[in-house]
Amino acid sequence: MTFIQKITATITIYTLLLTCSSIVGQEKKVQKVTDNFNKYAYAEAIESYESLLEQGFTDLEIFKNLGNANYFNANYQDAAKWYGKLFDLENPEVASEYLYRYAQSLKSIENYAESDKWMKKLELAKEKDNRLSKYINNDDYLKTIKENSGRYKIKNLDINSSSSDFAPSLNGKQLIFSTARDSGLFAKRIHNWNNKSFLNLYSADISENGELSNPKQLSGLLNKKTHESSTAFTKDGNTMYFTRNNSKNGKFSRDDEGVSRLKIYRSKLKNGEWSNIEELPFNGENYSVAHPALNADESKLYFASDMEGTLGASDIFVVEINTDGSFGPPKNLGPGINTESRETFPFVTEANILYFASDGHPGLGGLDIFAANLEDSEISTVINLGSPINTPEDDFSFIFNETSKTGYFASNRKEGKGDDDIYSFKETKDLNFEFESTLDGVVKNLENGAILPNATVEIKNIEGSIIATAKTDETGYFNIPFKSTTKELSTVITLAEYEVGGRSFTPNKNGITLEFLLAPKANKVGLGEDVAKYLNMPMIYFDFDKSNIRPDAALELDKIVAFMNEYPEVNIEIGSHTDSRGNDYYNLSLSEKRAQATRSYLIDMGIDSSRLSAKGYGETQLTNNCGNSAENSIECGKAQHELNRRSEFIIVK
Repeated sequence: MTFIQKITATITIYTLLLTCSSIVGQEKKVQKVTDNFNKYAYAEAIESYESLLEQGFTDLEIFKNLGNANYFNANYQDAAKWYGKLFDLENPEVASEYLYRYAQSLKSIENYAESDKWMKKLELAKEKDNRLSKYINNDDYLKTIKENSGRYKIKNLDINSSSSDFAPSLNGKQLIFSTARDSGLFAKRIHNWNNKSFLNLYSADISENGELSNPKQLSGLLNKKTHESSTAFTKDGNTMYFTRNNSKNGKFSRDDEGVSRLKIYRSKLKNGEWSNIEELPFNGENYSVAHPALNADESKLYFASDMEGTLGASDIFVVEINTDGSFGPPKNLGPGINTESRETFPFVTEANILYFASDGHPGLGGLDIFAANLEDSEISTVINLGSPINTPEDDFSFIFNETSKTGYFASNRKEGKGDDDIYSFKETKDLNFEFESTLDGVVKNLENGAILPNATVEIKNIEGSIIATAKTDETGYFNIPFKSTTKELSTVITLAEYEVGGRSFTPNKNGITLEFLLAPKANKVGLGEDVAKYLNMPMIYFDFDKSNIRPDAALELDKIVAFMNEYPEVNIEIGSHTDSRGNDYYNLSLSEKRAQATRSYLIDMGIDSSRLSAKGYGETQLTNNCGNSAENSIECGKAQHELNRRSEFIIVK
């Protein structure tokens, strides 16, 4: 786990003091270690505390700080051990935060059952905790994460070193990242946070096939004797935002409390060099601001901070970027995103999806990567990306191109090359957000406007599955609350002695109201007639050279399903047709595939296979003169040919 992560996550809230010992010598030893801890010299503190334990010290504060020192260094195995010893003490007086950290440490070593026990103890503490409510509302979170897993193929990059490499960003055909590798040009610079080199910004070239090469350090104007990390670039490549520690004259500096805060800077590219480096106005001397990320139109800057108004260790904020380059006031993204723990490393896609790292939402352990839809003003759904992106270790700094379905992230998982490694990934299955909405409406007689009670209203998703159903009341009114992961929905309305009705619709989170008009059945459809015409359905069209059921066709086929459910004695032959392009044999084969695909869809929707037959007619029954023979053909466009790529539903019994 990197310095940037840890200091962002822990600034100002962990000022821990050891209780005084009655023995002056012991007091001095404990105080010295405490001073190291309070100055974030965690590596030295761990070594000193363990030395004290060997001398027989069992002070409650030593166990607390040993747990914390390891926790903030991502040594979760040791953190769990020391927190365990802390809670083995008789009635240890500790804040409930230690319950959460212990539960999180246990989760990070994959002891999920024991972790859940300690989360329940946090619940018994009856303290208001956003993390606890998210856990209670999703106590089957491991199953949910498993369902979200398997959507990515990942690869460890060749440019990774044996040190820490993380925080990737894209600037044209280059990957920019932060690294603790030693340049070899100067003596190795060590910081006492974790005894690792200072972080510098590097670039690597991206080839046409996505391979990375030639890692090299960026300009010395950017890389000082401080930590530099977490970059974001404008699309034109002329402006960069980046994170840096407090510094004086280019050197690492601390405030009066011994803490080096983080700040975001902006730099402009001039004559091929990054210059005009300026500190952003919402930085502070008593809090940290880090990990910049731009939205698609570069009108907003997202970042992580522990500034005033933060809900936990670090929260994600956003500021407006004005047309003159100035900034609006920081705005906290609220409890839908932020918890009492660490939310950090934001990234926003073209579709306004926010990806971020957190150890406050239900996850696999350590920092996990989550996604939320910023179009949802209330941010009601946060999705854990699941494995292989997330592991029991720390996974963070995720970036993603929605067009190519590719991206990068960092992780300190055990199989990596260094402390933190950068991985590339390919998304193989789209991320879908479930949202809640309602459909209200009324069903009436098409001919006279009379209300129609007891009509069945079904809502179906794009796969044709029923996601909600209701019946109209005595006033013809219905109200259906539903949940969906897609905004391509349809309704099917059925009522005895009326034709099947319905329509497709696009919901919104505020709900939608529709009116449905059903036509009375004049007479039953007869033998040899096309049910599609009887139901006033548009033709079931296919894409050129394809046999799969299109989403718009699936919505119409649901009306055939409703008809056959209403008339269980009816058998239907599905006749599928092609246009005249292609040879006769190929078209006959293609139409047979389309007929069978249509039949399979109806069977999947519950229609008995014995009631359905299917036949492909190729181009033998064209609906217009778009044929191949010279005497009856005309020049036809795409739309005219499409009229022949159809399916019909003929009653044969």
